[in-house]
Amino acid sequence: MENKPVTSSDSHGHGYELACQLAAERLAGTGDIEQLCRLTGARCLDSGQAIAVDFLNRSYLVAFPEIALTFEDSQEEVIIRDKILILHYLTTAKGTPLSDKLIAYQELPEGTAYFPTFYQRSIRPLASHFGAAPSRLADAARVMGGDKANYGDTAVTVNVFPRVPLTLVLWRGDDEFGPEGNILFDSTISDYLPVEDIIVVSESLVRRLIKVDRQA
Repeated sequence: MENKPVTSSDSHGHGYELACQLAAERLAGTGDIEQLCRLTGARCLDSGQAIAVDFLNRSYLVAFPEIALTFEDSQEEVIIRDKILILHYLTTAKGTPLSDKLIAYQELPEGTAYFPTFYQRSIRPLASHFGAAPSRLADAARVMGGDKANYGDTAVTVNVFPRVPLTLVLWRGDDEFGPEGNILFDSTISDYLPVEDIIVVSESLVRRLIKVDRQA
């Protein structure tokens, strides 16, 4: 059974509920929790009755066999879109070692077809918000556990999941061209997330960084 991707048409209602249900059912069928943790970088807890996995610099608990998903350090409710992304990561991850070879979204399977959506939801807000002051991107990424990277005028790498680093790149622009950006991925990312979910996880990271910057 393949994961039902998170898409913009699923923003409310039945689509999200169905995607979450299907992913939870798939994860519930996991027979080897320790192997799951090896593949995903999650931590095994309570003799395999639960796991903890990091997503966007926060730790989440997943209880088995009911697949109840909660924050490790908070009683607040996990939004359904984040639940789906976490479940998809846990059910897709193949444990492939990172290649340290970065690729653009267009280089992913079907990436060219989805690129306009990816650009509008991820790259455009990244460049629009941080382009005039790229140093603020580095400051926000640091709060998210990220590090500087050597690309463009400013770049940072943030681990969205334990095995999914995203590298965000900014160019300042000049009098002729406005600021521009890009988001690069380890070439193994398709072994950890469906291509449609990569749009959503990129958008989620950019939104989180913008929120951190506004709160600074």
